[in-house]
Amino acid sequence: MWYNKSIGETFDDFEFERRFFCFEFPEEYDSGLPPNLIIQNYYLSSEGYAIRIRVQSDAKVDLSAQQSALEVLEQHQDTFDLATMTVKGPSLGGTRYEVEHSLDPYVALELVKRGGKTIIKNRYSAWIGQDGWVVDIFGGSNTGLVIAECERMSPVIDLEIPKFCIEEVTDQAAFTNDSLVNTPYSEFREQYLAGLQERLQNSEAHFSKAFGENRRA
Repeated sequence: MWYNKSIGETFDDFEFERRFFCFEFPEEYDSGLPPNLIIQNYYLSSEGYAIRIRVQSDAKVDLSAQQSALEVLEQHQDTFDLATMTVKGPSLGGTRYEVEHSLDPYVALELVKRGGKTIIKNRYSAWIGQDGWVVDIFGGSNTGLVIAECERMSPVIDLEIPKFCIEEVTDQAAFTNDSLVNTPYSEFREQYLAGLQERLQNSEAHFSKAFGENRRA
């Protein structure tokens, strides 16, 4: 719950997170637990607004660029036991409107099969510093992309950032899942990495200074 002192209101339907581009998820942070296989289907994804169906499984799947989300869904459909429908608004300053409801997994799977655009990833969880983190390793047309996220119940300030986080992408729309489903990482990877390499050489790759003090884990 977010409490806005200036107007004296509470806001339950917001998420607060910061997101970071990574080259990898180092083994030293791996708890040894299997990742969650997540397939997300977007019935709407435009200008930051999105309607998303998510199904989740504990199945261990090595993702690749050659295998689509729907192919994996067909192969492992009996293992998906969690499902949600989420409505999202545009992100601004690490804050985004979000309302989420649980769905029957069978209904959610049928919805995914019948429409929308899909994205697939393995999600790892780790406790780093004072926060819980999730690290998404994408497959399909987003293979090669690794994004780390820290989410809290209030704005994510004064964050201890793991050493494997390379550059903050919290407010870079291109790296949101609902953008990646339309313009996948494979279509802008070379351009982004070339720019990132130049920023790293010039010490310009950065973490946002709008969220208080940034510390390295």
